[in-house]
Amino acid sequence: MYQMHHYIPNHVTATYTCLGVGNVSVLCSEQERLALLNFKHSIVEDDSGMMSSWVGNECCLWEGIQCDGVTGNVQRLHLKGDLPYPYNYLAANKVSSSLAELRHLQYLDLSGNNFLGSRIPEFIGSLKHLSYLNLSDANFDGIIPPHIGNLSNLRVLDLSSNYNELKADDMAWAFGLSSLELLNLSYVDLSGAQNWDMMLHMIPSLKELSLRGCRLSNVNLGPFLNSSRILPNIKHLDLGYNSFKGPLPFLLQNMTSLTFLRLSGFNLSLAWNFPNLLSMIPSLSELHLSGCGLDKTHLSSPHLNYSTLSNIQHLDLSNNPLGGIFPSFLTNMSSLEVLDLSYTMLNSSLPIMPKLLELHLSGNKFKQIEDVGIWRQCHLKQLSVTDNEFAMEMIDTPKNASECSIYALEFLELSRSLNGRIPETLGRLVNLRHLDLSQNGLTGSIPESLGRLRFLQVLYLSENQLTGPIPEFLGNLTQLILSYNQLNGSIPESLGKLAALTKLYLHSNLLDGTIPVSIGQLAKLRTLSISNNSLEGAVTEAHFANLSVLKVLYASSNTKLTFNVSRGWIPFQLISLSLSSCNIGNGFPQWLRHQRKLKRLELSNATLSGPLPTWLRKMPIIFLDLSHNKLSGSLKNLSNVKNDHVYGPLHLLLLEYNLFNGSIPRSLCTRTDLQGLDLSRNMLSGKIPNCMGNLQGLVIMSISSNQLSGAIPSSIALISSLFWLNLNKNNFTGEVPPELGNLQGLGVLDLGDNKLYGNIPNWIGKKLTSLVVLSLHKNNFTGRIPPSLCKSSNLQILDLAYNNLTGTIPPCVGNLNGMVVGHLMNVDYTVIDHDMNVIQVMKGVDLEYTTTWVIVYNMDLSSNKLVGEIPVELTALSMLVGLNLSNNHLSGGIPESIGNMRELFSLDFSKNELSGRIPSSMAALNFLSHLNLSHNNLSGQIPTGNQLQTLIDDPSIYAGNKGLCGPPLPNSCSNHQDPTTTSKKKHKAADEKMEVWLFYVDIMSGFGTGFWGVIGVLMFKKQWRHKLFMFAEETMDKIYVAVVVRVAKFKRGRE
Repeated sequence: MYQMHHYIPNHVTATYTCLGVGNVSVLCSEQERLALLNFKHSIVEDDSGMMSSWVGNECCLWEGIQCDGVTGNVQRLHLKGDLPYPYNYLAANKVSSSLAELRHLQYLDLSGNNFLGSRIPEFIGSLKHLSYLNLSDANFDGIIPPHIGNLSNLRVLDLSSNYNELKADDMAWAFGLSSLELLNLSYVDLSGAQNWDMMLHMIPSLKELSLRGCRLSNVNLGPFLNSSRILPNIKHLDLGYNSFKGPLPFLLQNMTSLTFLRLSGFNLSLAWNFPNLLSMIPSLSELHLSGCGLDKTHLSSPHLNYSTLSNIQHLDLSNNPLGGIFPSFLTNMSSLEVLDLSYTMLNSSLPIMPKLLELHLSGNKFKQIEDVGIWRQCHLKQLSVTDNEFAMEMIDTPKNASECSIYALEFLELSRSLNGRIPETLGRLVNLRHLDLSQNGLTGSIPESLGRLRFLQVLYLSENQLTGPIPEFLGNLTQLILSYNQLNGSIPESLGKLAALTKLYLHSNLLDGTIPVSIGQLAKLRTLSISNNSLEGAVTEAHFANLSVLKVLYASSNTKLTFNVSRGWIPFQLISLSLSSCNIGNGFPQWLRHQRKLKRLELSNATLSGPLPTWLRKMPIIFLDLSHNKLSGSLKNLSNVKNDHVYGPLHLLLLEYNLFNGSIPRSLCTRTDLQGLDLSRNMLSGKIPNCMGNLQGLVIMSISSNQLSGAIPSSIALISSLFWLNLNKNNFTGEVPPELGNLQGLGVLDLGDNKLYGNIPNWIGKKLTSLVVLSLHKNNFTGRIPPSLCKSSNLQILDLAYNNLTGTIPPCVGNLNGMVVGHLMNVDYTVIDHDMNVIQVMKGVDLEYTTTWVIVYNMDLSSNKLVGEIPVELTALSMLVGLNLSNNHLSGGIPESIGNMRELFSLDFSKNELSGRIPSSMAALNFLSHLNLSHNNLSGQIPTGNQLQTLIDDPSIYAGNKGLCGPPLPNSCSNHQDPTTTSKKKHKAADEKMEVWLFYVDIMSGFGTGFWGVIGVLMFKKQWRHKLFMFAEETMDKIYVAVVVRVAKFKRGRE
């Protein structure tokens, strides 16, 4: 044993123990230390604290750094992140060139981080000693630099999974990698790469090659397709999910050393069969053939040579239409340890396979749990059976089954497959480490036997209907997920003994009582979610005593919970905090000023008052919800820190329902990362700043119910991503800016209750073809209703009430297909918070639709100066729930085909000059709850029967029509002729249209059932009496956010 000492000025000593050489003192190069610090300074996001140890002079002791034990030179830089999972990665605009100073670097791993769509730096080609380079999953873009070909010592190169944004134009650079053994270019776009095929035989040292999802086809293989020199030493080959066809097997016939092969996504049924492949490569031990079009005829046992199956240990046949019975040949594969038959349409019982260790059976047609042999597979360690159609309960061990003396099962996943109770006998699976029973229909209590599983680390029981108390668990749990059930009682004190716990999800249950102080002893806890319960009492600093690594705290919707902590409290550095609908206190929580990494802050309905604190300006919050409080003063203290690079929470600013005053600050225009902005229901004044057009990522802008004035700025038209624009209830003047016609993705345009004037623009119908909601009510618009509005085929709410419109109702309104068959919103992603609302007149009063506006169909043209007859085409709008044409000068009769509008709930034709009889077909409107035909010139007997009988007690419906008679009016009819026997006016146009649209309705009924089942069925306000609507309202009340559909292109780290 000996020690080596070196002393150089401006260097710092670090001590290592290397290979039994004792304590070796080495020096950290000052040049390399500064290079590492410069790299650290280039990082704009490190929420996980990956580089928190990078302080001081001893750089060889920093996390992720390894130095040479003799020279002190930095040899390894290991900074692997976990993108795209929030807060577990580094983010930077590019890889800092300071890393070029690490000239002795042999190992570089920057995978799983976010480099925001930047290029792979060319200087990496100068790190000549590199033998390992991993830049996978790091959000790189552009062309792979050919300079990487200078790394002649490189043995491992992984550039995979950069989401096909990384490309290669010429693979000639790979020929310089003479030592390369592993090359992973999966999901790199190689479709346009030259010299790709030459790579197959120009790197003879290659043992592992992964080219999954590279957009390759046979064209890319070129003349070397049948070369005997191709990859002579290859052991691992992944060509899955490309576009190869036909002769691919000839590429494989000389690969005699191949042990791993993935051809998933290759249609093998068109080229050759499964037995040929096995006989061609007898050395295979792992074979992936997912989605290859194989059926049982390709796998028929007479064509199989069982000797070729003896080496297969891992077989993936998932996503093939095998169907029905378990393939018998699999029982002859004596070495098989891992088998994946997910999504293969199996429905029969599985045989016992004694050597099988891992079995995947998700997405099949099993009807009972015993079909998968859960109690008969004694040696199985992992079983995954999600997304099945079990009709039977998860029952106890069958008495006639061959039970095991001990079960080896460690991983059991049965989500979205079960119903019934959780059996106590699950406690017999004594080796379980991971148990997932989430998203089932499980009822009853959590068996105490689960709490006695001493090896259990992960337990998922969320999204069931479990009741009863939370049982006591043993101390090895790292994740306990019990959310979205009906568990009751208090949070047990014993949870504080789970020392290894990192995630605790108890939200959305029926828990009550106080939070036990023992929770504060969970020193490894990173996520605590107890929202949506009935917890009470005071939360003090003792509850968080040792939670120093806590990152996420959700305690919202516990209305009796009070937070009582001091101003200087800094127990942790949170990333996400939600205390909405809790009791925080009068002022803004001062302890939050020390949470310098906070990205998401929800304090809605938290009894806050007073102004925003000045320290809020520098907080890095990207999701801020302070709605439904009594906050006042200016908005100038809002956070103005832009965070384009952050994945995870949506970039929202929600300040509605407060008392903020003054103007909208220009500093808000710097938040170009914002996706949603809601300033409605405040007392803001002045004009909308022109610079708001800078908010290029905005999807929602709601500034309704303020005191804003002036013209609507045309700069809003620069926000091309805008889907929702609500400027309702302000004092805006002037005409609608024609530039708004450029917002082709606009789905909601609400300019109602202002002082706008001029004609309704023709371009609204011609250009805004995606409009779902158009509200211009309570303005000063004049002129006719433009026929171009009829081109808005997605329109489901049209509100032009309380203006000075003249002329007739254009007959082309019958072309508003969105009010006939419904539609899907034509938008890639929407960001709609729970206060995004649409105000509509129903039952004669203003009703505000929040979560339900998406499925409301309403037309309101009331209180204008419209003349002429009600166009018969209007009655073809069979999805309409509300129709209000009151307070106009309409004449003629009510169309007989009004009875075809079967969904009508509210109908108001009052205060017009309508004449003739009330059509008897109106009795067919089974949902009609509000009807007003008063103050017209209608005559004859009032129809009765069906739904009209429920309105028999309200004579005001028909008041002011001198010629009407019969109940509920006091004057009886002298002639009791049944109006149903009188000749009916024919409306052939409407009848023909109805035949066409009823055909479409029939077709869409199945689709509609599936789609609306996601967000709720037809529903309205709770006071509406029809049971259908009441049921749907209860369903939709559970939805906190009306629509969150966010499918944005994963490029440059921002939407």
